[in-house]
Amino acid sequence: MQWFTPGKDIDFMRYRPYFLGVSAILVVASIIGFFNPGPHYGTDFSGGTELEVAFGKGVSAGQVRKTVQKIGFASPDVVAVDSEDGKNQFLIRVKEVSAFTDAQKKDLTDALCLESEEGKVTNEAACPRELHTTEIKFSPGGDKVSVRYVTELKVSQDGDEAPIRKPNDVCGPAEPSVACPPRADIAKQLTGKVEGVALRVGQNNPVVQNPRDNKVEFYFKSKGDQIMDGLRAELGEAVPDAPLRVEWIGPKAGKQLRDAAIMSISIAVIFIMVFIAFRFDMRFAPGSIAALIHDVFIAMGIMVVAQREVTLSTVAALLTIVGYSINDTVVVYDRIRENLGKYRKMSFPKIINRSVTEMLGRTVRTSGLTAAAVAPFLFWGTGVIKDFAFTLLIGVVVGTYSSIYVAAPVTELIDRRIFGKSVKKKRRVRRKKKQPAPSGPGAPASA
Repeated sequence: MQWFTPGKDIDFMRYRPYFLGVSAILVVASIIGFFNPGPHYGTDFSGGTELEVAFGKGVSAGQVRKTVQKIGFASPDVVAVDSEDGKNQFLIRVKEVSAFTDAQKKDLTDALCLESEEGKVTNEAACPRELHTTEIKFSPGGDKVSVRYVTELKVSQDGDEAPIRKPNDVCGPAEPSVACPPRADIAKQLTGKVEGVALRVGQNNPVVQNPRDNKVEFYFKSKGDQIMDGLRAELGEAVPDAPLRVEWIGPKAGKQLRDAAIMSISIAVIFIMVFIAFRFDMRFAPGSIAALIHDVFIAMGIMVVAQREVTLSTVAALLTIVGYSINDTVVVYDRIRENLGKYRKMSFPKIINRSVTEMLGRTVRTSGLTAAAVAPFLFWGTGVIKDFAFTLLIGVVVGTYSSIYVAAPVTELIDRRIFGKSVKKKRRVRRKKKQPAPSGPGAPASA
C-alpha cells in the first residue's frame, strides 16, 4: 500500500532547526512544570487512603467532599467514576493513612498505662494497678496494637466475666489481692482517648491472644472505616454497607516506589543506548537517547499540565512509550544504514530524507492503528485505565514525531560535527599519498 508518491523524497531535514528548537522549548517547559505546578501523584507514590464507593441514591461530588472534610480529613479528592449500571460512584482519596503518627503512639502508650523501668506510669489516676502494661507493639498498618498486661484478664464466658485461667488461680502471682480487670474495662482505656483513633465495633475486640502471657490485641478502625462511618452518619441510607474497594499506602513506601520507578526508566534508557551502539554504531546512539528523553519528558509534562495522576500504571505506560519509541527509531535507523551503502555519493541529510520518506507510510499505519486501539480506553475506560491510555496516546504521537525530527537530526549533527571531520581528514591524507612526486630542477634528488 503506497500512501506517498514513490521516488519523491520529502525534505524533512530542511526544517530540522525549527523542530529541534520547538522540542527543546517543550522539554524545558516540562522540566519547569515538574516544579510548578508539579506532578499530581496518586496514592501509589504520595501515600494515602483511596476508597471507591457506589452510593444508593443521587449525591454530588461536592456533597461527598464536604462530608469527608466535616469528618476531619483535610483536602480530600473526590472524583466521579463512570459505571455501566448508572450508580452514583465516586473515588474518594485522602492523604491520611491508618499508620499511627508519633504523637498518636505516645497518646496510646499513655492511655494503655505502659510502665517505665521503675514501674511507674504517666497518668497514675487513670491507671490502676490491674491495667498496667509491660509491652506495647504497633503494627505497621496502624490497624492493630499488641499489649501485654501485668495481671490476668477476665473475658466473657456465657455472658459472665470470668478469669482466663482456672477460677481458683490468682490474677497477680506477686500480688494475689489485685483484681482481674474485665475486658470491658481495658476497652475503655482507648475509647475516645486519642484523636483520630477509634476501636472497631465488636464484642470480640480486644482479643486475648495469649492467656498465659496476658497478651491482648486491640483492633482499630482504618481511615477507610472512619470515612464510611462519617458518610453514613451524614448521608444515611445512601451509603452502602461497604465500599467497592479500599487501598492505602504509607508515605515511606510511596517514596520507595517513586524512586524505583525513576530507576526503572533510567535503567531502560541506559540499556537501550548500549543496544543501539552495538546494533549500529556510536553516531546513532546519541540520537536515540535524545529521542527517548524527549518522549518521556514531554509525556510527563503534558500529564502535569493536564493534572493527570502519576501512578504505577502511568509509569508502566512510560516504559511502554520507551519501547515503542525506540522500535520506531530503530526501523528508521535500519533504513538509513541500508541506504548509506546503497547511495555512497549522496549526502547524509539527503539519505535521511529518502530513508524517512520510504518508511513514512509504515510509520503512519503503525502509529495510527496503535492510537486507534488506545483511544477507546481514554473515552470509555474507568479509573487508572484512562490515565494509562492518556499517557500511551501522548507517547505514540510524540514517539512518532521524535523518530523523524529528533533522532534523525541529532544523528546527522553528530555525523557532521564529529564523524564527518574524521572522514574528511582521512580523505585529505589519502589524496596526498596519491599525488605524484614533484619533478624538475628544484625537485629533491631521489636516493
